Amino acid sequence: MANAIIMASGLGTRMRPLTEKTPKPLIKVLGKPMVESVIDALNEINAEHIYVVVGYLKEQFGYLTKKYNNVSLIENPDYERVNNISSIYYARDILLKGSTYICEADLYVANRKLFCADLAQSVYFGKFVKGYSGDWVFDTDENGLITRVGKCGTDLYNMVGLSYFTAADAKVLSEKIGQAYGVEGYEKLFWDDVVNDNLSVLKLRVHVVGTDDIYEIDTVEELKAINGGEE
Repeated sequence: MANAIIMASGLGTRMRPLTEKTPKPLIKVLGKPMVESVIDALNEINAEHIYVVVGYLKEQFGYLTKKYNNVSLIENPDYERVNNISSIYYARDILLKGSTYICEADLYVANRKLFCADLAQSVYFGKFVKGYSGDWVFDTDENGLITRVGKCGTDLYNMVGLSYFTAADAKVLSEKIGQAYGVEGYEKLFWDDVVNDNLSVLKLRVHVVGTDDIYEIDTVEELKAINGGEE
């Protein structure tokens, strides 16, 4: 069994005014808080333990530890001044426990079987996007190994906010995150930038997911579209 880290500490500024009083991961999509859709999908594979990294409006996440007996909270005190590398930094000891899923919390997982594939190596979950995309994408080589994790590309698989690291790779990632944190400019880093800088030792492939398996909701308009016109 694997552990999981769910990053839920951000401000959710692109979904204001909804996020002025409610953290984005707790906004409901089709009647369910987004973070719960991620937790429920992880529990389809009997995730050993799920660690939710909180910051903004952190007290509102407390109910999760009562609703789910395998959920704990980790506080990220740097969430306001450091990019999402801070969430993985404060959860880096979890990566030393064994194979680990890393998930964004502001996702709606429509397919609860999303994590049920037998993963033999480290992967990023990805959706293929035809044409140009300004989002996070993956370049791959002739053997299917990821050679770049970065923004912008054409006819590539796009990041969907989910990844899986084997025990060996999770240990390496923990070390590399620890080394990067505090180095000049680290405040602007995404944790995926650290992965990109270490692809020579972190061997990842793309695990393909379906178009309707998972949704990333960044704006009020996107929320209304999936909720049938309601916020």
